[in-house]
Amino acid sequence: MDYLWGHTKRYNDYSTYIRNLFKERVQKVSVDAGFSCPNRDGSKGRGGCTFCNNSTFNPSYCSDNNSITSQIDTGISFFSDKYKTQKYLAYFQAYSNTYESLDVLKVRYEEALSHPKIVGIVIGTRPDCISDELLNYLSDLNKQYYVTVEYGIESTKDVTLEKINRGHDYFTGIDAIVKTHEAGINVGAHLILGLPGESKADILQHAHEMSKLPLNFLKLHQLQLVKGSIMGERYLKGLDQIDLYAVEDYIELVVDFIEILRPEIILERFISQSPKEFLIAPNWNLKNFEFVDKVNKRLKERDTWQGKYFNS
Repeated sequence: MDYLWGHTKRYNDYSTYIRNLFKERVQKVSVDAGFSCPNRDGSKGRGGCTFCNNSTFNPSYCSDNNSITSQIDTGISFFSDKYKTQKYLAYFQAYSNTYESLDVLKVRYEEALSHPKIVGIVIGTRPDCISDELLNYLSDLNKQYYVTVEYGIESTKDVTLEKINRGHDYFTGIDAIVKTHEAGINVGAHLILGLPGESKADILQHAHEMSKLPLNFLKLHQLQLVKGSIMGERYLKGLDQIDLYAVEDYIELVVDFIEILRPEIILERFISQSPKEFLIAPNWNLKNFEFVDKVNKRLKERDTWQGKYFNS
């Protein structure tokens, strides 16, 4: 059976989308371009979001001590022996990658795009770090290269965003997503499932809220407690009791989420993987592809698929 997205997988997956778009294998390589965050430098707050330690998702080769070109070359070297001809997207991942003057942003983005194996950029940022001026520039850039902007939304509940010291409300996320879409730029969002105080009903409501927005992509992440984060350190000291999902319960949650998500939204991932030296809990000991296999198996067992219960 072919689903609305044109193939037999039971959800609208990113790997198929990107392969169909470029007609070849395309891989992301992470870049640390030396940006900061308004929730760390005092512009919005200090200490960052309570769940965050940026080192947990920034590869070891990524450092603003190395040039963007050098980081791209190192990232490509991890794949080049196995995939000699594939192309790459430069993933500006660390911190808030639109949090600088437009002149500085142009220099850093265009250094990445000047690499002969880079065919586009993916920019991770906060929804309160975008401007009309930058969107106009990215819209022009998008005519020559593949461009995506990913926003850390994390939750659609303002009470949660305040509790995790996010520094913006949910409407800020809506506004950024809509403006980016209207500028003709691919737009994605990140959500963390299982933030403190959120019930299963709250989490499934996130799926309804995301389905209302002109999103191209969505990344889901389970809540992980990591060393160096405010939330993780308080947990280690016994100051906070935080309920975390067991892997089988999280799989059921993801399947429930997928069932009500608008089918046109491309799902890029379901989990995040913090390095073992940082991870406090939960320790599922699963790689991303292993988790995907479990989700696919459960979708088949339940005879369900993305958007089965989506209600426009």
